[in-house]
Amino acid sequence: MTYLVGKVALGVVAGAPNNGQGEDNVAKAKAMRVGRDVFPYVSAQAFRRWLRDSLPADEPRSPVIRSGSGKKQQAYTSGRPDRYLDDDLFGYMVAVKKEAGVPSGTCQRDTVLATGTLVAVAPRQPVSDFGTMSRGFAAGENPVLHGHEFYSAELAGDLLLDVARVGVFETDGSGLKVALTAAGAKEAEAGGAERTEFRDAQALRLPLDERRRRVALVLRTLAAVRGGAKQSLHYGDRAPALVLLAPVKGGVNPFTRVLASQDRQTVFQVGVFREELDAWADELDGPVLIGWAPGFLGEQRERVRRELADLIEAKRVLLDHPRTLLNKLAEGFVEGSHDAWFEDAKR
Repeated sequence: MTYLVGKVALGVVAGAPNNGQGEDNVAKAKAMRVGRDVFPYVSAQAFRRWLRDSLPADEPRSPVIRSGSGKKQQAYTSGRPDRYLDDDLFGYMVAVKKEAGVPSGTCQRDTVLATGTLVAVAPRQPVSDFGTMSRGFAAGENPVLHGHEFYSAELAGDLLLDVARVGVFETDGSGLKVALTAAGAKEAEAGGAERTEFRDAQALRLPLDERRRRVALVLRTLAAVRGGAKQSLHYGDRAPALVLLAPVKGGVNPFTRVLASQDRQTVFQVGVFREELDAWADELDGPVLIGWAPGFLGEQRERVRRELADLIEAKRVLLDHPRTLLNKLAEGFVEGSHDAWFEDAKR
């Protein structure tokens, strides 16, 4: 049983990738205040939407079902993780009316791919800009004014992929643990899923080749994320500029504090990284991957490479471009090099 845990960081330059509720015809960038400081952020929901939208065009997405009206509206996906990768990895909640006293339409899956809010590491105050609409107006007419905010910042958030749960769906248990309805489970089993026991519950498990494919696909997608708001005015790269991934047996993320603010600038704390690496050495199930795009955080990349030279030499740490490392990791899954990570060993 292995979890891939770590950090993902984006470099936003004069952007507004995720916006909140507008005020007085001004689009506000999402930001949180801590004391006197302001930290722009991208919500986890937005980043997960980018990931979904960045999946290959030929990868089926789970259709969304909408019912009801007014305040009694519901919207949910089909709840079929056996058919759809996004239902499998991102989770869902399906709750429809009971039929003949049997809750056959209710099922739930909590996320297999957990993502934190991407918050500015160092405080940054968004700036205000405004535009005008006057095209086609008669001479002398006043233009229509509209405003918006944008900012430059390094945003970072936590990431966790529960590898052993990919392609495994509970079919019994208490409360909301059931991931498939009885009808859905029957169809999944007929489609090739096998019965198994998983974390004290009965479950169905997809063939290993499909589980490998799904993990590899999400890793490749993470390497090439695109999306975000205000692209007409503030187009920019939304692929991760830095990704830290560590295979950890117990699911604890030791590396949440490796990026920090010093003198209001974002820095990679080598000392913090080293101490956490040593403290959790018995839980690590392979080398720690640091994917770092050249130019992100100035010259820190090469400084960190020098200061971690002994760990890189010992292959306890791999440092390369995010796309290179993620694609190599994905290829390792496809080839079966990480099959042991799918096994949910008793601890």
